Amino acid sequence: MSTRQDSAPSPTIASRNDLVAAIAKGEKRAADWRIGTEHEKFLFHTDTLGPVPYDGPRGVRALMQGLMTRFGWEAIREGDTIIALKRPSGEAGGTVSLEPGGQFELSGDPLTTLHEVAHETREHLDQVKDVGEALGIGALGMGFAPVAKQVDVPRMPKRRYAVMSRYMPEVGTRGLDMMFRTCTIQVNLDFQSEADMVQKLRVGLALQPVATALFAASPFTEGKPNGFKSMRGEVWRDTDKARTGNLPFAFESGMGYERYVDYALDVPMYFIYRDGQYIDVAGASFRDFMAGNLARVLGRPELGEHTATIDDWSDHLTTLFPDVRLKSFLEMRGADGGGLSQICALPAFWVGLLYDQTALDSASDLIGDWTAGDRDAMRNAVPKGGLDAPFRKGTVLDVARVAVDIARAGLVRRARLSMLGQDESVFVEPLQQIVRSGKTAADDMLAAYDTRWAGSVLPAFKDYAF
Repeated sequence: MSTRQDSAPSPTIASRNDLVAAIAKGEKRAADWRIGTEHEKFLFHTDTLGPVPYDGPRGVRALMQGLMTRFGWEAIREGDTIIALKRPSGEAGGTVSLEPGGQFELSGDPLTTLHEVAHETREHLDQVKDVGEALGIGALGMGFAPVAKQVDVPRMPKRRYAVMSRYMPEVGTRGLDMMFRTCTIQVNLDFQSEADMVQKLRVGLALQPVATALFAASPFTEGKPNGFKSMRGEVWRDTDKARTGNLPFAFESGMGYERYVDYALDVPMYFIYRDGQYIDVAGASFRDFMAGNLARVLGRPELGEHTATIDDWSDHLTTLFPDVRLKSFLEMRGADGGGLSQICALPAFWVGLLYDQTALDSASDLIGDWTAGDRDAMRNAVPKGGLDAPFRKGTVLDVARVAVDIARAGLVRRARLSMLGQDESVFVEPLQQIVRSGKTAADDMLAAYDTRWAGSVLPAFKDYAF
């Protein structure tokens, strides 16, 4: 999740048009499109396999301080608390931040090629491993915490999470699991125009369950098989229906920036940020905020009056969690956390589909006759069934094979070569192996549990650690 930093005051919002413009400003020429990859991992103590608290000599703060000392990262603070890391001005490397349960995230820089993404990812993982080994801290690439109970997961001292933790149980049964026991891989991608955004958004929403199936890696809960291939995907089905899902309105005629803004205006807010503090306004909409009605709607006259700004709008957009999130770029949000090859394969899948027009048109044709019922059925079936989930007259695996082929061809046509002369299609090879075998990481984990792991989940901390 985003890390707020104090900055100069942003412009006051004068009208809905300002909100539309804030999204439309993301339009870029194809030559300027970039790839921003985000990936989370679970931290654990290598001697006990237990989760890592924030404080203490072997805590998350110590890990961040080690990255600062050894590799020159700089602290981002709330008060005196280190909540994230950034590179010194002018240096590449992205931002390291904390998720609610101590999941460790790299939000990578906007990069030009997948080869650069792979280099950035390896460098980050090497640094975390280097510092972590000295502290007895490991990092695990899975989508759902395989052993820890929710009550045992340490809470990170990031103020916005306190607001979310209070509100989540009011709007769904799995919101706290989402916050404290899941990890993901995401990629942020650009668009050229409103029409290009709509085409990419629709393909992304329709095929997001395919990504969930391909990257399924969360079949265990509290030490036992949970009956799902992607428990993370299942958790998102009942986190907060007002701000999650596959956005059926995106497939209706007239879809564009304004329609997304209207959706976002009515999604309940979490907070506003003033003078370094998060003010809990959970439940009121951004439309209420713009109208000056927060205090009245929430029945809290002590809130007083606050004027909505563009920074408030940007904050609010980060608290919407649809399968594809629109800001001034598009975020693909469907994959479980995983290992290095998965971290590189996820952006490769979406770049191949969305950054080559022939591939994008082919993907649009693939989903062109799917109904809203089809899309819902796939999304609902995939967490449990994975690639074996039924879809129309076949299975999700049938769709995945086509989608991976389209993505690979798109990457070949992009023709972005490494110093070794390899194009970017090398990064979808793990997905090609999956669609050939029909077996995902979740399937491999379950097979190991039944055989060489001898009915224990604990070997996962060795086999799936970075």
